Amino acid sequence: MADGPTSSALGERVRQLRIARGLTQTKLGFGRFSKEYVSQIERGRVRPNEAALEWLADRLEVPRRFLETGISSAEHERLAGLIARAEAAIAARELDEALATLGRLDETGMDLEPDLELRALLAQATARSELGQIEQALTLLEGARDLVDVDSFTDVDRANVLFHIGQCRYRLSSVPTATALFTEALELMRNSEAVDDRLRSRILRWRSRCYRRQSDWEAARSDVEAALELSERLGDGEALAHGYFQASIIAERKGQWVLARSYAERAKALYEEQEDRLYVGRLLNNLGGLTFLLGDPERAAELLKEACAAALEVGSKPDAAQAVSSLAQVHLRTGHAELAEEQAQQALTLLDGRVDFLDEQGNAQLVLGRALLERGKLEQSEQALAAADAAFEQLSSR
Repeated sequence: MADGPTSSALGERVRQLRIARGLTQTKLGFGRFSKEYVSQIERGRVRPNEAALEWLADRLEVPRRFLETGISSAEHERLAGLIARAEAAIAARELDEALATLGRLDETGMDLEPDLELRALLAQATARSELGQIEQALTLLEGARDLVDVDSFTDVDRANVLFHIGQCRYRLSSVPTATALFTEALELMRNSEAVDDRLRSRILRWRSRCYRRQSDWEAARSDVEAALELSERLGDGEALAHGYFQASIIAERKGQWVLARSYAERAKALYEEQEDRLYVGRLLNNLGGLTFLLGDPERAAELLKEACAAALEVGSKPDAAQAVSSLAQVHLRTGHAELAEEQAQQALTLLDGRVDFLDEQGNAQLVLGRALLERGKLEQSEQALAAADAAFEQLSSR
């Protein structure tokens, strides 16, 4: 995206508009500003405050937006439309299309207004994060953090940026840092006059993930329950589905398998209402694991194959890898070590280069190591188990 508007660019617009209107610097000042002050503005030496900008825009017969950015109302709508299309593409998980659309903003050569600049930065960061380009996303988000550090933005805007940074830190397995960022974001929102309960719900769900990774099950449960309460009040089906999904994972880790399956089935039904095929696939993966734990390996394998097919249908290799890895575990535990080895290798191939999926890489290496051990391939097994240990070490996970 282009840099923010500069004093020199604004000054040049003031000069051009003044000449076009047939005004001298003295006449433009019209008793309010001296000729010398107008000259300083035009040369980019000073930047007028908000009241002065409003007054100058009125004198020059242009909207203040145009004076600040050089963008007309029609151009503003066009740029806003591009960003909206990119945001819609991200919602549909058409990430490359979203980045291509945002790239057209640079081609215009126009300065974006701060609110549009923030939306564009967050959209690009989200797309890159989902593609596994976490460091690039963080660079964009640091720019967004600097952008919102002015009075024209609210604490909710600042909390939103912290939330996105926290997501990236979580994906890089910097769990304590992510937890602190989510907590700081919630504190900002608590003290803000503006209200955004959807954002609050999202932050609570992501902080719950952090607490899960730290095995703080009570804190994880508390955050999910608070998120579910907000989502119920908003009537937000998608947020409710995400909340039940998280609740299912927590119940599973606590050994409450029947309760976990109940939550997962509720989440799956809500995702089906939203026609969200990706998350339906993710729920099929979790239901497959729960079904295995509840003693039905054949049905579990069917569900996991459905999960893999759903992930491949929407083009998500990481989700397909997780389903294949889960299927490998089922085959390993039911005495099919050769098939488990093959599927664990397939999962690792699908996860190649994804630093944001170290946990799944560790799980797949662990299954691979055990499968190789079952087949008497001791040296290869040792290598796979060492790779699993290295991945879990990075996650600070047992």
